[in-house]
Amino acid sequence: MLMDGAMPEPSDRRSRKRLATRRAISLAADRLFRERGFDHVTVDEIAEAADVGRMTVFNHFARKEDMFFDRDEEGREILQETLRRRDPGVSPIETLRRLGHRLVAEQAPFVQFSDGSLDFVRTVEGSETLKARARAIRDEIAQVVTAALSESVGRDPGDPDARLAAGLLLATWTSAFILAHQTFRLRRDAEEAKAVLLAIVDKGSVGLKAAMAGTPYA
Repeated sequence: MLMDGAMPEPSDRRSRKRLATRRAISLAADRLFRERGFDHVTVDEIAEAADVGRMTVFNHFARKEDMFFDRDEEGREILQETLRRRDPGVSPIETLRRLGHRLVAEQAPFVQFSDGSLDFVRTVEGSETLKARARAIRDEIAQVVTAALSESVGRDPGDPDARLAAGLLLATWTSAFILAHQTFRLRRDAEEAKAVLLAIVDKGSVGLKAAMAGTPYA
């Protein structure tokens, strides 16, 4: 489900064309989801609204839920790239804490609080299918972060310390997003919601560093 913020434009023509098709499908799906609710829209209806074939839709999105969580892949790439480019003098946990602050400062779409973000949360809350996919995405991201953390310090991909750090990190960020969205829903103040998010990320990072003391992740 599209929210504010644009993705970087690819440089080559083929990639731009593919991205344009993906955006057209996502926009059509977004409009139909808003009008009728996620569970009442079919893939065939999305394909017709985007003026593409059914198989074209599946070439870009493996399942209908992925059209809703259309920034999931982008978020994973940001996490991985941030750890790959980590300053060797800054721990992985601190690097990810700073990422949270950078995303807020750059007004990234992942940390936007608006009527659109409220619609996004309400739609998830109203669909068992989307809630199940959200839980699955969280588990998948935990695996991505585990591997990226391990790689960033030269340990094996299945390092138990990395798995623990990733689990604690995801718990922190999940709590931060939930409480920030609740704050925005009650107060309608985007800046206050961002402050709540960053305060929890900071506090969670302190606890995470303590929990991971003696490992290269802290």
